[in-house]
Amino acid sequence: MGNRDDEYDFLFKVVLIGDSGVGKSNLLSRFTRNEFNLETGQERYRAITSAYYRGAVGALLVYDIAKHLTYENVERWLKELRDHADNNIVIMLVGNKSDLRHLRAVPTDEARAFAEKNNLSFIETSALDSTNVEEAFKNILTEIYRIVSQKQIAERSAHDESPGNNVVDISVPPTTDGQRGSKLQCCQNL
Repeated sequence: MGNRDDEYDFLFKVVLIGDSGVGKSNLLSRFTRNEFNLETGQERYRAITSAYYRGAVGALLVYDIAKHLTYENVERWLKELRDHADNNIVIMLVGNKSDLRHLRAVPTDEARAFAEKNNLSFIETSALDSTNVEEAFKNILTEIYRIVSQKQIAERSAHDESPGNNVVDISVPPTTDGQRGSKLQCCQNL
């Protein structure tokens, strides 16, 4: 029996960070098991070691749309993330608890502007009613996959293993009915 990593084509470490009570655990359990628990235990420690961030290629930076202080602390979390994580980490700002529209304390436009200013993607979710939870994870994982794929292609090109380095030009002469000829590039695996 192989190890658990053998079951996947890709394995990406994505961390969830943000103030206590913003819904990080419920976002994860809603995405992975489609469950929501009102009695989720609240973590009370503030110090997260750099080991938590080590190897992470993505981060969901979560705040509660109904508690402005959790949004104000996003800047501090972002600084911690940038201090301890890889420079190329993909970060998504997540405004959770969008089901609490009537208690909204953080305007969507304000959070979106902050995300744009800091080169973060942005989405609002509700772990309670499942709104945009799957989309948040799919979007960040898709972006991570895109970056990892580009990196792998670049590395292969640098090591002369890519089919792109074995391109053969093929000239096609004009046809007898007067259509112009063309030039086609064809990849050849050697």
